[in-house]
Amino acid sequence: MALAKGDGSYGKIIGKLSNTHVLVIDDLGLTPMTDSERRDLLEVIEERHGHASAIVTSQFPVDHWHEQIGDPTIADAILDRLIHNAHKINLSMKGDSLRKKYAGLTCKDRI
Repeated sequence: MALAKGDGSYGKIIGKLSNTHVLVIDDLGLTPMTDSERRDLLEVIEERHGHASAIVTSQFPVDHWHEQIGDPTIADAILDRLIHNAHKINLSMKGDSLRKKYAGLTCKDRI
């Protein structure tokens, strides 16, 4: 997004992200967001709100997303739009990671 702001394509990218039928945001909040990142996310979510779907994954439970987003006001706005009418699926894993389990195997070995 920072590059898009620099080269003038920001509006075009926001338009594409806003009109995609399903937007997937993977690993939300792995690191705390910068001011620019949280404002960009708010803009995308705001543009999509009410007319397009989003799938968001995170290593953190939803009640910790405020901390990762940072600014409480912007976090409230983002989460209000994401969580309203959302289907929340909590996955808890017991045991070793599947990545560890299948480390070193090829796709053929798993079939």
